[in-house]
Amino acid sequence: MRYSTHCTCCEGIDERIANPKHHPTYEVTWKCNLNCVYCYSRIAVEKGKAPLPGYYGDTDNVKGITISQYGEPLVAGVDEVVRIAKELKDMFEARLDLQTNGTLIREKDVKKLEKVFDLVMISLDVFDREKYVKITGKDHFNDVVNAIKLCKDSGMETIVRCIHMPGINDEDLFKLAEFVSKHDLELFLQPLSVYEEEPLLKLGLDMERVESLYDFVKTVEKLEEIADVRIPGCFISNLRRISKVFGEEFIKNIRRNAKGKSPEMKRERKFVL
Repeated sequence: MRYSTHCTCCEGIDERIANPKHHPTYEVTWKCNLNCVYCYSRIAVEKGKAPLPGYYGDTDNVKGITISQYGEPLVAGVDEVVRIAKELKDMFEARLDLQTNGTLIREKDVKKLEKVFDLVMISLDVFDREKYVKITGKDHFNDVVNAIKLCKDSGMETIVRCIHMPGINDEDLFKLAEFVSKHDLELFLQPLSVYEEEPLLKLGLDMERVESLYDFVKTVEKLEEIADVRIPGCFISNLRRISKVFGEEFIKNIRRNAKGKSPEMKRERKFVL
C-alpha cells in the first residue's frame, strides 16, 4: 500500500517520529454548503469547537499547507481563497493543497485556482446521484464529477478523496476506482471516524467492519487492482509499527475505536491573512 501524494509533506509518513504532526493548514471558514452525514467539521461547529479562520501549525521548514480541513473554503469565494493562497505562497516556499467538496468549482474558477494551487483534493464518496443526495443533503453529484474533470484537465495534481463507509459505499468504491483509472487520477481512501452513529446506521453502515483494520486493508488491496489507490501515510506507519511488534497476522484481529467524541483543532492559530 502507498500513501497519498497529499501526505508527502506530513511527518506521519515517517514511523521513526513518535508523535508526528500534520502539516499546517489555513482555515478559511467553518461554513459549508453541504450537510454530510459523517462530517467532523459539522460536529465541531455544533459543539462550538470549530477553529476560527487563520493559519494553524508550524511556521519553520514548512513543506506543505492545506486549505482547509474544516468547512468548505470556496464558500468564502474563489477570489478570497486565491488571495489567501497567493499570500501564503509569498510567505512560504511550500506546496499548496486545496481540500474542497468540488461543488462550487466552475471552468472560469479553475484558471484562477491553477495559478496558486499545486494540488486539489475533491471529496466524492459515492458514484450515484441518489446516494450522493442521501449522504450530503444536496444534489451536486454532477457538479462534483465535472469539477474533477476540469481540475484534471487544467494540469493541477488532482485527487479524489473518499471515505470508506462499509455497508454504504462498498459498490461505489469500485465504480469510483474505475472512474479515477479512466481519468488517470489518484483515489485517496480514508477510514471513517463516527461522530453520530444513528444517521449512518440508517444508511446501512456496518460498524463491525468500520472497526476492522483488516477489512480496510483488504478493501484497499482489491481496489488497487483497478486504480491508483492511496491511503493516509500515518495509517501505513501505524500498521508497520504493529507488524514489527506482533507480526502481520496480528492485524487480522485488531479492532480500532472508530467512534470520535468531538473534533477539535489542537494546534495554535499563528496568524490571519
